[in-house]
Amino acid sequence: MPHAITLVDTLKRLLKGRGITYGDLAARIDMSEASVKRMFSQKNFTLQRLDQILDACGIGFDELSAAQGAPTLISQLTLAQEREIIGDPRLLVVAVSAMNHIGFDDIVRTYELTEAQVTACLVRLDKIGFLELLPNNRAKLLIARTFSWIANGPIQSYFRAEAAADYLDARFDGEGEALGLVNVMLTKQSSAALIERLKQVAADIAHQHQNDTRLPFEQKKAMSFMLAARPWVPQSFKALLRKPS
Repeated sequence: MPHAITLVDTLKRLLKGRGITYGDLAARIDMSEASVKRMFSQKNFTLQRLDQILDACGIGFDELSAAQGAPTLISQLTLAQEREIIGDPRLLVVAVSAMNHIGFDDIVRTYELTEAQVTACLVRLDKIGFLELLPNNRAKLLIARTFSWIANGPIQSYFRAEAAADYLDARFDGEGEALGLVNVMLTKQSSAALIERLKQVAADIAHQHQNDTRLPFEQKKAMSFMLAARPWVPQSFKALLRKPS
């Protein structure tokens, strides 16, 4: 019984790390949210139900087993920590490289950074709690798979500015490029369902990224995906709206 309780607690931690609520899970496995809450509260599921949950959330049983006893992963940094990272371009490069599972030697080969500079950045990231620095300059990430920068925080603001100035300044018609802008009219329920699907796409991208970490650095290239949705119409459209009488 203690092992089963630990397994359920680990599963709850993995779901939280992915940003999957009881309501989200209920929709994915066709149960009521109340039933899901009761199932986790009583820590009583069949093996068939466990397998259904893992499959619906993209979690492998090997990942669930490995996560037992693992340290709690962080889903976000503090404002002060983000400011420290964004305040040093080298630290930001090493942090993002670590997130992409780029090894020490590949960072040195790719960027104009010395081994001492990269090591110093890894030490600072270790103190922040972003990663654990292991022997031979190996790094073990301590962030959840659904880790995100603070909304409108220092780093997200930086990347938003970079996106406006550089990322979107392209034709998006080259190899490995795509851009779609879809304007639709949806109900509140349909919009919520669409947002949930976008979250699942983001999770699928993260899962594929995890799978590709086993491949050599030379076989991969940096890719950036921008998934966004919000109520919006162009300012030129708003200017033509009828004013209330």
